[in-house]
Amino acid sequence: MKHTGENVVRIEAEALRSLADRIAGPMAAAFQRAVDLMFSCAGRVVVTGMGKSGLIARKIAATLSSTGTPALYLHPVEALHGDLGMVVRGDVVLGLSASGETEEILELLATIKRLQVPLITMTGDGMGRDTYPSKTAKGGAASEIAGDGISRKSKAKSKAADNSVRSTWSTLAAAADVALDCSIAQEACSLGLAPTASTTTMLALGDALAVTLSERRGFKEEDFANLHPGGKLGKRLARVESLMHTGDALPRVGPKTKMPDVIYEMSRKKLGVTAVVEGKKLVGIISDGDLRRLLEKRGKDAMDLTAGEAMTRKPKTIGAGEFAATALALMEEKKITSLMVVDGGKLEGIVHLHDLWTTELV
Repeated sequence: MKHTGENVVRIEAEALRSLADRIAGPMAAAFQRAVDLMFSCAGRVVVTGMGKSGLIARKIAATLSSTGTPALYLHPVEALHGDLGMVVRGDVVLGLSASGETEEILELLATIKRLQVPLITMTGDGMGRDTYPSKTAKGGAASEIAGDGISRKSKAKSKAADNSVRSTWSTLAAAADVALDCSIAQEACSLGLAPTASTTTMLALGDALAVTLSERRGFKEEDFANLHPGGKLGKRLARVESLMHTGDALPRVGPKTKMPDVIYEMSRKKLGVTAVVEGKKLVGIISDGDLRRLLEKRGKDAMDLTAGEAMTRKPKTIGAGEFAATALALMEEKKITSLMVVDGGKLEGIVHLHDLWTTELV
């Protein structure tokens, strides 16, 4: 019993290694075709599955949506009672079934075909096969088997070979435009019954599709941030512009402002720093640290100086579109507590270390 947990993980790891080998080898063309269909989809990727496969389908739909591919989960039973209206032309359906014979999903095939919606399947009935036939989006002969440059006789032989291969597949895989193989050597369950390694394999294949699509779309950090505005992740991806102080909350003085007025402005805005501006252009800053050093060096004579004489020139700045994490890294590197936010030298705001507390970065 003490090795059961270890064995479960090892069995599932081996299933994933086999899946990776298939994606790199015999299933490569089918995997690419699935990516092409989902990438060119004008609507949404509708993911469906029943039972444990349904739970994995939900997660795949969520991962696709959060990485730039619009997707939704369709419960196959609810689909049979009206929700099938969620599927329209322009969509792509991704169906998950370990056996490939799930009745509730098979009952959806007639509507899917009537709408001419491409069907991609993940089934576990392809163990040991070398061929993964893939039809065109319109349901023509397998693109990996028969091309336009092949003679009619050769095409006939290829079509016969394709039909022979498909006859050994499950009903769902045989009906698919692209059939992806999620077969496993064994389940990790000691009884060989509970979906374990099979659902892990489906989940990994879904992630492989989502990440490949994300990279093909050129999905970037800013895109990810826009889709994750809430929670801890959203806070970590917050932009400086959403945290900075602007308008009347922004401490600023002119170069000729006398030090008593500079101190008053800093105290009133409560950020321990003030910007020194000429018009709207940032020319320097004065921090509470600068004030202490001036008083230590010049005593009460420091009060006779102007902001322009006391300021630190060329202060550290950041753009409004930068991530809060970037602002924090710069503050830590320079050992400062605030950054002026500028656009082409024009002062737009100020972001303080205290503002970053809300992002849970500090």
